[in-house]
Amino acid sequence: MEKKKLIIIEGPQGTGKTTLANYLRENLPGSNLYRLSGQKDKSKTGKDFSSKMYYALLDYLEKMQDIPMDLVFDRTFFTEEIYARLGYKEYSFTDIYEDLLQRFDNLNYDIYFICLYLEDTNLYIKRLARESHHNYQSFKVENSVNQQNEYIKMSKEIEEKYSNIKVLRLKMDDFTNSYQVIDDLFEINNK
Repeated sequence: MEKKKLIIIEGPQGTGKTTLANYLRENLPGSNLYRLSGQKDKSKTGKDFSSKMYYALLDYLEKMQDIPMDLVFDRTFFTEEIYARLGYKEYSFTDIYEDLLQRFDNLNYDIYFICLYLEDTNLYIKRLARESHHNYQSFKVENSVNQQNEYIKMSKEIEEKYSNIKVLRLKMDDFTNSYQVIDDLFEINNK
């Protein structure tokens, strides 16, 4: 039986994660979309909660391996690691992150880590202006650029160390071009 896809979409605020996740959900037959927003607690208690949540998620993914369904995630534990690296959390998440990532790499899926970024970072100004409904992390261009740099660094680390995870750094300045890359990668035919 053909392995199902496990697609993780990560990137800073304003890159188009929601838009791309919705596109994949609409165009990958037999797929399911999950949106994980993390939690607001930045203390040690928050780390404990996040650890339990993401270990439960890995248990769930292991149980889903034989279900004929592609899984699309708009954020997962990678976001928790990025926010901790950038000092948005009062703790380091790296020990948990590395353990989760090792388990993730061992899953029996075709795994894709899609790291979104904007080549023209001025686009963040326009995009973040329309996304004022979020209150967890303030939407500032500087925050998104810092997140973008850290996500790109993370994607390169994953690419170098984990053989079962296919990494795609996807420029989201122009959605039409981005969709074409995704269509080609996942053999989506919308014509």
